[in-house]
Amino acid sequence: MDLPGPIHDILLVFLGSGLILGGLGVVLLTNPIYSAFSLGLVLVCISLFHIPSNSYFVAAAQLLIYVGAINVLIIFAVMFMNGSEYHNYFHLWTVGDGVASLVCTSILFSLIATILDTSWYGIIWTTRSNQIVEQDLISNVQQIGIHLSTDFYLPFELISIILLVALVGAIAMARQE
Repeated sequence: MDLPGPIHDILLVFLGSGLILGGLGVVLLTNPIYSAFSLGLVLVCISLFHIPSNSYFVAAAQLLIYVGAINVLIIFAVMFMNGSEYHNYFHLWTVGDGVASLVCTSILFSLIATILDTSWYGIIWTTRSNQIVEQDLISNVQQIGIHLSTDFYLPFELISIILLVALVGAIAMARQE
């Protein structure tokens, strides 16, 4: 989608602010249902980031897989939790929480430093023209689709069944306690 510059910038600022607010909601909200819905907002914003770069297939796949399946399962699991179970987990910080937050903060700053030091423009466009890259992406997506619908169909379905059984087992174990 070729959008004019100001509209493109406004769209990116809108999606970025939704991403940041949703991420803060996931971390800061104490109710797990609200955190799960905030995670849904984050996943929708991430998938919509692909639309301005003409990656419609990736955007649709992320919406279907992450928002339509995984986030719905997370909300389903959180709804089966007993209301009093998750209130006991929110207590004063311990030493382990402080160490974990220091490790996560150091990883965040190292990632920011790495991103700022990387030359992103030269990675994709140094040796090929725009048309060749676009044709390669289309053929790669077609090959992935062919392999998923033929060679890897059975393993894909088995993994989905295993994940569903694990979720139901975790809910059953949580309900027994």
